[in-house]
Amino acid sequence: MSIAVALTIAGSDPSGGAGIQADLKTFHQFGVYGEAVITLLTVQNTMGVESVETIGTDLVGAQLRAVVEDIKPGAAKTGALGTIEMVERIGWEAARFVFPLVVDPVMVSKHGASLMAAEAQQRLVSLLMPAAALVTPNLPEAAAITGRSVETLAEMREAAQAIRDFGAGAVLLKGGHLKGEAVDLLVWEGGELELSAPRIETRHTHGTGCSYSAAITALLARGASLENAVKQAKKWIHRAIATNPGLGRGQGPVNHFADVN
Repeated sequence: MSIAVALTIAGSDPSGGAGIQADLKTFHQFGVYGEAVITLLTVQNTMGVESVETIGTDLVGAQLRAVVEDIKPGAAKTGALGTIEMVERIGWEAARFVFPLVVDPVMVSKHGASLMAAEAQQRLVSLLMPAAALVTPNLPEAAAITGRSVETLAEMREAAQAIRDFGAGAVLLKGGHLKGEAVDLLVWEGGELELSAPRIETRHTHGTGCSYSAAITALLARGASLENAVKQAKKWIHRAIATNPGLGRGQGPVNHFADVN
């Protein structure tokens, strides 16, 4: 039996809505075997994040080598990395990847908790961007990475190009923070694509970014082109938000059981 394999390198969310847990649920929903390397642990639920503890980089490196050497993934993604030391370690490992890497530059949780030290952001640009087939920032993350305002579609185009100039193969700039209709912008060597969807009024969007990038990673692992992977993942995450299960007393998770077709 041949099955596609995808790897997530990210933090743990014990409430199951984001991070490693959301990534693995998404991989499974897309029919992909999921592997996971845990970078940090959190104490959180839909109400908020109480604490974050980063795992030692030697242990993370050992996890990564163990899975890659035995069950090589068809694609991988990163999520929350936490510290400058973690970014450096993952960047060093990623430089040797022979499969596409999706970098989701997670900096702040949905509840506002910091998941990346400020000093680690520059190392993310210099080490992980050149190793990335795709970078998937939201508007605040793009602003932090580029040091410029990113509040309009025109500014999104400028920011996406700036991130590509850092060495990333492609950029998917997520427009959920735009006023009005949510428009995502994909910029890659093959061109530019706008992906729009009606805005869904709900507080249950916890883990949206993790799940979106995981869906893209799963599709890349299955052999989809970048453009098709992003298109299909966009449709799925929109359905996942629209059909969220309404769990928790705060910002609940999306529906990882949403139809992928």
